[in-house]
Amino acid sequence: MPSPTSPDERAYHHGDLRRSLIAAALQLVEEQGLEAVSVREVARRVGVSPGAPFRHFENRTALLTAVAEEAQDRLLQAVDEAQRQAAPDDPLAAFRAIGEGFLRWAFANPAHFQVVSTRAMIDYDSPGLRDRNDHLRAGMRALMQQAAEQGRLRPGELDAYVLGLRALVYGLARMHIDGQFASWGREPQRALEDSLAVLDQFMLALQP
Repeated sequence: MPSPTSPDERAYHHGDLRRSLIAAALQLVEEQGLEAVSVREVARRVGVSPGAPFRHFENRTALLTAVAEEAQDRLLQAVDEAQRQAAPDDPLAAFRAIGEGFLRWAFANPAHFQVVSTRAMIDYDSPGLRDRNDHLRAGMRALMQQAAEQGRLRPGELDAYVLGLRALVYGLARMHIDGQFASWGREPQRALEDSLAVLDQFMLALQP
């Protein structure tokens, strides 16, 4: 059973403790990796009793799922920012911007990317994660529909184009984090630049 509430725990507002636990877990992932996260260590870092987090997260999976939701929010913010910089009223430019935003975010935040992508350690079917992912997919599908209506796409299944972009940027990010670019004859320090060039090739291949 959770231990009695300490004076330090009572100092937290309900939402403040939850946010503090998520922030501490994210920091722990950044410092030591996903495997290092435990409810006990997160509680220690926040300065509450080992039982306090269980008032917000029933287990480690629930905590990491909340961390993944926070990381995914940051990913969506990066994607939105990239789209704002794309040419207005150009669905292909906006579609490419989603890929670029994903790549830049993943390369700059490898720990957060690992949280989002390591499904064995989170509940990816949770409403929070599923709704965020569905929102992004729907936006990508709508852009492909617009491009098709403008006659700017090769004939093909629109959902396959959406899946192709997702697979491409996910795979490139994974290769970078795993240090695979060197084994393909690429300079690791140019990994992002090379990945964006591959993205451009993909976008060209979609067009007639």
